[in-house]
Parts: sequence; C-alpha cells; structure tokens
Amino acid sequence: MADADEGSDEGTGETGTAAVAECVLCRAPTEYPESRKGITLCPVCEWREAERSACSG
Repeated sequence: MADADEGSDEGTGETGTAAVAECVLCRAPTEYPESRKGITLCPVCEWREAERSACSG
C-alpha cells in the first residue's frame, strides 16, 4: 500500500515540475516555481555565483 501512496506523490511532483522557472544565466530548469520573483538560478549557477562572491577579496 505504501507503493500506491508513492505513485500519487509522483503524479503531484510531475505537475509541479511543469511550471519550473528557467535559470537566467544558462536557461536550465531551477528548483523554483515560475511564479517566484527575482533572479532565479539553477543549482550549478547558484554555486558558481556563491564562489565568485566569496572569493572577491
């Protein structure tokens, strides 16, 4: 019965992934919904941006 519950969660997840925002740098899918305001970055670009800002001194 746990498998049936997981199947219904997956269906919900697929619906949520359809409305994912694109990264403003590389246009890859992000972890954020399209409705999120501001600059959206994919995990890779977020990591690179954090590296740049941390080593700017």
